[in-house]
Amino acid sequence: MTWVKICGITNLEDALVAVEAGADALGFVFYEKSPRYITAENAGRIIEGLPDELDKVAIVVEDFTHEMELPGNFTAVQWTHMAIPENFATFVSAGAPRFKSFLAFPAGALDERSVNHLSKAFERLAARSGDAKLVPIFDALFLDSGNMANPGGTGKPFDWKKAVPIADQMRKGPFKLVVAGGLNPSNLSEAIAVLHPWGVDVSSGVEARPGKKDPEKVRAFIRAVREADKANSN
Repeated sequence: MTWVKICGITNLEDALVAVEAGADALGFVFYEKSPRYITAENAGRIIEGLPDELDKVAIVVEDFTHEMELPGNFTAVQWTHMAIPENFATFVSAGAPRFKSFLAFPAGALDERSVNHLSKAFERLAARSGDAKLVPIFDALFLDSGNMANPGGTGKPFDWKKAVPIADQMRKGPFKLVVAGGLNPSNLSEAIAVLHPWGVDVSSGVEARPGKKDPEKVRAFIRAVREADKANSN
């Protein structure tokens, strides 16, 4: 089944709606310029009321790791391509809290050659670490429609058909592909049919207004994902 992340959670009510609807992950945005910004302290309180098996993802747009610590109840960190900190290796090492690590790239910045280079680089790193199984540092790569000026939450989809070669190359390597940017209950099935991702990520497409989810849109989005799963399994 397709992994589903509902991003931009700012309150417990929205979080519980997403969980009840069947979300696999919730995202909390630590970027003060975003209308979906939340403090680590408030996010930690919300997470206390959520199921253990749910992925709780900290969205990081800048290198915050020197200034703040994530509450221990987070399970993953989603970096942007601009925000990978200098101390990243230390942050994900065995001595640090072990978070899943997701990396978000604007689709327009990637081509087949760059994806292939990333794949080989991660494999070399894993091989040097002594892992028999070549496991990438990042658990998943997110393709979104962000850019240098607006790292995410644009509400606009990228060209999915143009990204097919990129998605194909990712599947050949060690990456799990997550599609984000401009998804909503109406266009979700097309995105899945074109790119066949491991997961999907939505924020503005299920909102009543920036920072507040629409319960019916959240439920409709996750229903659409499950219907697409059924259609693709036949």
